[in-house]
Amino acid sequence: MSTPQPHAPSGNDLLIAVGFLTRLPVPHPAVLAPDALARSVWAFPLVGLLVGGAASVVWVMADLSQLPGTVSAMLAVMTVVILTGALHEDGLADLVDGLGGGWDRERRLEVMRDSRVGVFGVLGLIFSVALRVAVLASVDHAGQAVPLILASETLSRGVIPQVMLRLSPARADGLAQGAGRPQEGASNLALLMAGGLVILLLGFQAGGGALAGGLVAAWAVASLAKAKLGGQTGDVLGAVQQAALLAALVGGLGAGNWGGW
Repeated sequence: MSTPQPHAPSGNDLLIAVGFLTRLPVPHPAVLAPDALARSVWAFPLVGLLVGGAASVVWVMADLSQLPGTVSAMLAVMTVVILTGALHEDGLADLVDGLGGGWDRERRLEVMRDSRVGVFGVLGLIFSVALRVAVLASVDHAGQAVPLILASETLSRGVIPQVMLRLSPARADGLAQGAGRPQEGASNLALLMAGGLVILLLGFQAGGGALAGGLVAAWAVASLAKAKLGGQTGDVLGAVQQAALLAALVGGLGAGNWGGW
């Protein structure tokens, strides 16, 4: 697995990150360096902010139209899924299928590579989407919903580079191997940027809850992947994002409500 050389952040990194993490059409060089994706990881939180911003606009428009909170929440979640092409949801389903249907490392990786989704994967997606909708449907106004959406989408992508850095690829081929291992500085910048934005958006109490939840969830999934798969894959990274997203939403809402948000 290649390690990128020291690299100053650039606008091109942001375009590469947007092109990788979303379905948005963005310009990019005709030929990309082998470590282009690894170099761009510092911009992952900004992509989360972009996606969360679009979902927030949809939530606010639905709320202004006096639609029920559940409908507003579902439309916001649908916006994220459409913009990202369900990239991370697919990873979550594959990882849950692999862990639930495989009895050893090789079998788990084989199940994860299968394009068919099994019962475990379907249930994982149902619970994941239902929890996201439930959290967003429970908030009373845009002053709560918008910061929660922005913070959770930002943090959940800011933790991905840390997993790419600290876990070796579980396969000799595939996305994790091809992407390369990012520089520690770029990975730390992504996490610091995401953490700072979470506190800025939610304040210290709700932001602290979101940060604690997101970081613990990401660590738990990464640890499970290391124990059961021997490393990370593209599906693992997707599952890390989903777990961090859910935990940030729940942690942020819980801490905010506990403090009289």
